[in-house]
Amino acid sequence: MKKKALTLTELLIVLATIALLMAILLPTLARIRYNRYRATCANNLSQIGKAMHFYVNDYDDELPRAGGPNATWGPTPNWQADNLSDAFGLKAGDGQASISASLYLLVKYEQVTAKSFICKGDINTTEFTPAKYGVREKDLIDLWDFGPDPAKHCSFSYHIPYGAYALTSSNLPDMAVAADRNPWIDLPYAKAKDFSRFKPDIPPWNGTMEQARYGNAIAHQGDGQNVLFVDSHVEFEKRAYCGTEDDNIYTFFSQGMEPPQLGQPPVPFMSQPGHRKDSLLLHDPPIAQQE
Repeated sequence: MKKKALTLTELLIVLATIALLMAILLPTLARIRYNRYRATCANNLSQIGKAMHFYVNDYDDELPRAGGPNATWGPTPNWQADNLSDAFGLKAGDGQASISASLYLLVKYEQVTAKSFICKGDINTTEFTPAKYGVREKDLIDLWDFGPDPAKHCSFSYHIPYGAYALTSSNLPDMAVAADRNPWIDLPYAKAKDFSRFKPDIPPWNGTMEQARYGNAIAHQGDGQNVLFVDSHVEFEKRAYCGTEDDNIYTFFSQGMEPPQLGQPPVPFMSQPGHRKDSLLLHDPPIAQQE
């Protein structure tokens, strides 16, 4: 029997049907992938929280803090050093260390994998591998930071451990410890957001939902951020003002008097919390933006 070929009209109908199905399915598949990334990010933070729990048991209830007891925030002087003193410049004074160097202590001492510090929603951020930087004679536990440009290998911000208000396990359980990166500090793939566009959607600001969402982390399409709290639980928070007494985890109180939901955007290497209940989660700006 002779097969009947599709007419042009029938072919167009088939193509239109396929295009319609693709238009319906692609956003759904993208949303499924996005939700998977978000869940993996939360799981990674949960693993970090568990490692911190073990760490504080060994270090008098103190959460990870790199450098000396009076170290300041700055680029880690020598992430490949053979000893702590050379790594953080302790011979020259109190020393300095990056935010990520404090998190890296969990790699050194609690066997957390470098992969656990990556959120797949945080684009252009890859797992730290020493061989990429020509280091082949040392293992991860022999190093002191996530390479020469830690911002490329660590997706999370961390409550600043340098200064008067470093966290301990005895802080309030709803204090934020770590979260997705701070939207007000440069990323490896984007400049910091414009703080003037952020407005909480509660009194007295009465901003719109979009203005409130603008204060969220970039990694999860502005929907919110995964946050690790002192009591080790992780929540996906839809607003950045989710800390103690609705404190904004990404801003600070310069005088300790500003409304907690707003605050002021941090200045890398300079800003400090205004008081002990003021969460201030920071990440290291990329080396290129520091120069």
